[in-house]
Amino acid sequence: MNKIEDQIKGYYSSKIKQFGATPQGVDWNSVESQELRFEVLSSLINNQDHFSILDYGCGFGSMLTYFETKYQSFEYIGFDVSEDMITVALNKFSTKQNVKWSTRLPIEKTDYVIASGIFNVKLENTNEDWLTYILETLMKIDESCVKGFSFNVLTKYSDKEYMKDYLYYADPLLLFDYCKKNFSKNVALLHDYNLYEFSIIVRK
Repeated sequence: MNKIEDQIKGYYSSKIKQFGATPQGVDWNSVESQELRFEVLSSLINNQDHFSILDYGCGFGSMLTYFETKYQSFEYIGFDVSEDMITVALNKFSTKQNVKWSTRLPIEKTDYVIASGIFNVKLENTNEDWLTYILETLMKIDESCVKGFSFNVLTKYSDKEYMKDYLYYADPLLLFDYCKKNFSKNVALLHDYNLYEFSIIVRK
């Protein structure tokens, strides 16, 4: 886990240094596709007056910007292993009152956890090692929330000619089954939103 986290930290720190607070700085294809991801993942949240959320692998805080357009009252914690990402986020959102940033996983639980894009870039790791990393991280995510969590992963049903060796393409049914058996009876698999990925919603 520590070795993989160090690799991830180095990869995303280099991206933010190269591209700054832009879509390329967090390795996105486009703002439009990222907002679609946020929309799908945030379907986890029941329409309520106030909630707390942990953005697991927050980058420089783009999900916070999205949340501010959608929700009236919430407490947000942005967590990322890259110090460079958190530095950019702190500078960008320095005046926010309902926001915390951290390079360490917070001890306190939040209502919800959302993890967007953190399982896609496996670098030189084997598929087996990367899957182990995903499952161990999902355990941490589950322990960090009270009401539920959501995450996305690139799908093994992607077009073969566009698949890249350094990315991880997961089996949706395997992760759905794992979440049903280990976290909750209330699990949804969403694979119908025209991106080469799927999302899983876990409600406790």
